[in-house]
Amino acid sequence: MIMILFSSIFIIPALMGWGKIMENIWGILFQGISGKILAGIMGISIIWTVISFFIPLNIKVEVPSILLGLFSFFINKLYQDFRQFSKKDFIILSVSSLTVIFAGSFYPYILDHFGYYIPTLKWLTEYGLIKGISNIDLTLGQMSVWHIFQAGFSNFSDPFLRINSILLIIYSMYSIEKKNWIHLCFLPILLLFSQSPSPDLPVIIFSVIILNEIIAGNRNITLLFAFSVFVFTIKPTMIWLPILVFLNFVFIFKSNFKQFLLGSSILFLFFVKNIWTFGYPVFPIAIGDLGLSWKPNSEVLKISSQFAIMKTYDMQYTYEEIQNFSTWDYIKNWFSLEGIKSKINIIFILSLIIFIVFAWIKKKKLITLICISLLIKSIIVLAFSAQYRFFTDVLFAISFILFYDYFDQKKSIIVFSTLSLFFISILSFPGIIQKYIPSFRVGSFMAGFEKEQIYKPSTYEYQRFDRFKVGNLKFNVSQHYPYSFDTPLPAITPAYLFDDVNAGIFPQLSDKNDIKKGFIPKKMTSEEKEEAQKVINTIKNNDK
Repeated sequence: MIMILFSSIFIIPALMGWGKIMENIWGILFQGISGKILAGIMGISIIWTVISFFIPLNIKVEVPSILLGLFSFFINKLYQDFRQFSKKDFIILSVSSLTVIFAGSFYPYILDHFGYYIPTLKWLTEYGLIKGISNIDLTLGQMSVWHIFQAGFSNFSDPFLRINSILLIIYSMYSIEKKNWIHLCFLPILLLFSQSPSPDLPVIIFSVIILNEIIAGNRNITLLFAFSVFVFTIKPTMIWLPILVFLNFVFIFKSNFKQFLLGSSILFLFFVKNIWTFGYPVFPIAIGDLGLSWKPNSEVLKISSQFAIMKTYDMQYTYEEIQNFSTWDYIKNWFSLEGIKSKINIIFILSLIIFIVFAWIKKKKLITLICISLLIKSIIVLAFSAQYRFFTDVLFAISFILFYDYFDQKKSIIVFSTLSLFFISILSFPGIIQKYIPSFRVGSFMAGFEKEQIYKPSTYEYQRFDRFKVGNLKFNVSQHYPYSFDTPLPAITPAYLFDDVNAGIFPQLSDKNDIKKGFIPKKMTSEEKEEAQKVINTIKNNDK
């Protein structure tokens, strides 16, 4: 807890300083401390994305960035902005911040933390953005802008990767600053994302903040659209947000094209980043083939697509069984999955129906545009891979609009206190959720409270791996464990290695003397097939 507090003391003022720099360049996103911080987050994320094409995001990048942000913070006397908070505001902020810091100190339990988040951060801090990195592990092709942001702070100021905890403190600050108390009701639920740099947390927070700004009458078209595109670059399933902002300003405020140039530039950078790491403009969709040598093998993409379809049904059916579904089977089986997933699916569809009726009754143009935007996103998700984690943000957005006028300060504090106690209890005593909701699988990976958390956040170490060589690539594979979260680079997960070998290809260095030059998929020679088979046999023997 103490280490997270120290991280926030460094990072929040630095982000405010960067926000002031950004405001001098492109204007004010919205007034206040949180407005500066969000501008700082977007600005420094864009800068680090560009930098990471050329150099790793190591301490040589982090320290100057922190110092420049702090210099701006003090030279512009931004610390005076905190005087706007009353004594009561400070009490609420202190309690919410301590709650966040405590929740953030628990062990990470989201599986993507080990299979996707940490490996991505390791590549970014050791090498930067690598051309064709998706050939090592397809999930690495995402390289979310949020992980670029986290990587930049992970060497010195946030070595325990709790940037999401710091964001939750900023979010509570926004709620108090704007006197929009419904945000405090959401905060306890979001504590479940505070232990890992999950991109799901920032997109949920940023989306409801943008919704609030639009409802409040913020007409800064250029920056609101740019920020909505920035949210999309963090997680492309947030496509509804830039669509909403665009439609709102075109049909309500009659904007001109020039006001969308900044957002379009951010979108262009996102496409370039994806093409560099994945070979296509939008991960994981193989659309927009430019014929690049480093694009993933088509067979590997096919396997990934099939896996996504199986994930839609929580891996309870094989791909072949799903392919034989009738239209009715597709719907019925999705609603009748074993466990909690089916309940979430039902809640999602009911929420959409309720919101459609709500929009029809209200007959307000803005509510209608929000409804249209959410429906577009929902249809896209349902068509490609209807996993509950892809529409969580829709539930938050709908709840925000439906209860916008209901929660005042008193009601919100009561809800915040009750829910915080509930979710902290789950994190502290995970046996509760493991016993009563066994189908909520991530609950089985929660570890409970340890007294060491008071000083520093709980983290895992494994560091058992084997070294192999196939062709010109020397790589490491974790022993008896499916993920490579602390395996030295270059590391390949066993499952992805098997997919490569089954497809008859294997990642190779573009330049055998320089990893920074990237990776290409190469059809294996007979000699390389023998080398790869020895690797497979070793892994299988180790797992016996």
